[in-house]
Amino acid sequence: QAAVKIVSQGIATLTLLGDPAKVKEVAAGASLEGLEIIDPKTSDKCEQYAATLYELRKAKGMTPEKAAEMVKDPMYYGILMVKAGDADGLVSGAIHSTADMLRPALQVIKSKPGIKTVSSCFLMECPNKAYGDDGVMVFSDCAVIPNPTAEELAAIALGAAKSCELVDIQPRIAMLSFSTKGSAKHDNVTKVQEATAMVKELAPELNVDGELQADAALVEKVGQLKSPGSTVAGKANVL
Repeated sequence: QAAVKIVSQGIATLTLLGDPAKVKEVAAGASLEGLEIIDPKTSDKCEQYAATLYELRKAKGMTPEKAAEMVKDPMYYGILMVKAGDADGLVSGAIHSTADMLRPALQVIKSKPGIKTVSSCFLMECPNKAYGDDGVMVFSDCAVIPNPTAEELAAIALGAAKSCELVDIQPRIAMLSFSTKGSAKHDNVTKVQEATAMVKELAPELNVDGELQADAALVEKVGQLKSPGSTVAGKANVL
């Protein structure tokens, strides 16, 4: 249904990966007109993609036979489409775990030069538009790093800011904690304070403040009470 909507609105050209018969069964009556369906198990690109995967991973023990088998997996096939320039991006996650999505991405696409910490961000929309920019907010990182160090937390903030650029959001970044401006003492508070300082040093042009509790980050009255004069407190669009 999402694919049909995207194509009907002219947002993107879409390819669905899977057994065409099963895709049509799942589509349950929705029109698949304008959608390309590729079965990774029978695609004529398998040989090309397998050769790419082998070259990328042979130093890690990849064999041509193993690569030929792996490209039949829709996740690997989709990532290799992106690598080959046959697609601009991959949407997945409804029936794959985060780990199963990330593994091929990290092995094939890899991280951007200079990026040591790979993280995720969620684009959230508040229906009542009470928070963020017209109701749109970025939450980062909610899926990849369970307990980031100060350095990783700083990298997550910088990555979130880069993601904001892609969707035309001017980031106002709140570095979250259960403490606001030293209201509590704890190693986890210190970590967020250190991360905030790192972000300010690495990207002085960014609008970032911390450490902030969620209410101080989101509710202007509370934000200005707890962090007077802050250009982020009560106005954050990146958490």
